[in-house]
Amino acid sequence: MLTTDIRIKDKISASDFLKIEAFDVSKRYTKPHKHNKYLELVYFTEGSGFHYLDTEPYEIQPPVAFLIHQNQIHHWNIDTIPKGYVVIIKEPFLETVLDPTIAILLHQLIDFNAITLQQDAIIDALFTVLTLEMKQSKPDNNVIEGGLKALFSKLLSYTNHSSKPSFNTIEAAFLKLLSETLKNNVSFYAETLHTSAQNLNAICQKVYQKSASDIIADHLIKEIKRQLLYTSKNISAIAYDLEFKDTSNFTKFFKRHTGITPLQFRKQELVI
Repeated sequence: MLTTDIRIKDKISASDFLKIEAFDVSKRYTKPHKHNKYLELVYFTEGSGFHYLDTEPYEIQPPVAFLIHQNQIHHWNIDTIPKGYVVIIKEPFLETVLDPTIAILLHQLIDFNAITLQQDAIIDALFTVLTLEMKQSKPDNNVIEGGLKALFSKLLSYTNHSSKPSFNTIEAAFLKLLSETLKNNVSFYAETLHTSAQNLNAICQKVYQKSASDIIADHLIKEIKRQLLYTSKNISAIAYDLEFKDTSNFTKFFKRHTGITPLQFRKQELVI
């Protein structure tokens, strides 16, 4: 049954910024939920079923890796006993790593919701080493950072990613701000980031070949779809929560970007 609020799960203590462990087989079937301000990487070596991420179902065909951002809604429907690993990363961990390449690699990885892999002994070994090191009373940061850097590099080698221009601090801050506050207003983000709308647009065009307003719209549409699919909120309540001027403006915005109205989307997509 749908509720007015999306469930939020927290699988890491408030004092920890990183968690690496074997996949918990009790989580084969879960209800749709968000994560409490952390990114999750899940790697399967065995198992079958489906991973539902926002509006998309992904079949679990090991070896495969899934990345779940903090604002995405997901749930598992796993038919067989799975084997694999989970990496949970909070923003403070990335802010304190000695090697900034780790954050850059992860920034490239999060473009992918699912990564289809091949049997890879190196990836298996890296997960094993990282899991064992995290169990130590005092994990060695050099081992952890080195292992994550190698792991992220190996995972990227299975994608069709193209190297982005060098990681820009304003770009990073913009994406972080988008994950925390959604407004259909370029000036708000530019002012908050202490830059001009023109400079923010130039950075977005260089990195993503999109304007800042297009990137904001992409994030807004994703969040609107989540609210339509996973909550019982009516259209006017969603429009109000996302600070649209009125329901008419909200409906026009959604239809301009999707071709259908919010109500039409809810009726044709709602399967829960």
